[in-house]
Amino acid sequence: MPSLLAMPEPIANADQSLAGRVALVTGGSRGIGRAIAEVLVQAGATVVITGRDTGRLAASVEAIHALAPSGAVHAIALDVTDTASVTREFADVRERIGRIDILVNNAGEAASAPFHRTDEALWERMLQVNLTGAWRCTREVLPPLMKAEYGRVINIASTAGLVGYAYVSAYVAAKHGLVGLTRSLALETARTGITVNAVCPGYTDTDLVRDAVNTIATKTGKTEDEARASLAAVNPQGRLVQPAEVARCVLWLCAPDARSITGQSIAISGGEVMTR
Repeated sequence: MPSLLAMPEPIANADQSLAGRVALVTGGSRGIGRAIAEVLVQAGATVVITGRDTGRLAASVEAIHALAPSGAVHAIALDVTDTASVTREFADVRERIGRIDILVNNAGEAASAPFHRTDEALWERMLQVNLTGAWRCTREVLPPLMKAEYGRVINIASTAGLVGYAYVSAYVAAKHGLVGLTRSLALETARTGITVNAVCPGYTDTDLVRDAVNTIATKTGKTEDEARASLAAVNPQGRLVQPAEVARCVLWLCAPDARSITGQSIAISGGEVMTR
């Protein structure tokens, strides 16, 4: 059986071909965002990844090119919390490439604190990165998509947008807001060629979870292995989700045959949300 850590195989199914489509993935230089960029490039899309770290963006472009030498991938520095940055860089993409067919709002950040220690700065930061940033980016692509025959907006939320978690109230509130935005926008666009969905991963083997492991280990005295195991145990399958699994779900939602799937919040969590 192939390892879940292995890179996804190139897309061969014509029903999943995205040839001629242009996708923009925020937070696309690592983790889930990079895995999404990889499968979209392999499916034939021209992909633009965004992030704040230009060095990491350049390295990711090089790695994706190595994975799919014939694919087209570009990078732009963009801060989803900065309206001027979003407006300027989206306009630049449209000028250089022509349009954006697929928007994946993946940029996100998690910070933990008990509610009574959650100050306004932390609260605002979680909303800006995880919710308002997605709203800014969606606002940039929606008007032209409304006139097209095809469009996809996919919000990378979290199981935190479906259930509650202690000590991350600001993050949970932002992800719940992202799920609500998904549902409302899906109804507004239902008679167009656009679908709007949320993908909600559980604990996934990314830098974000590795940071959480370090925090747990520091605050509780557990070893890193014990801390990682405690997060994996939340998943009934007893493991961390792999970024490629989330990416495959995004690819499926982009396919023409998924045109009837809209307004959904799809949990990629090994059944976690059924147990809570």
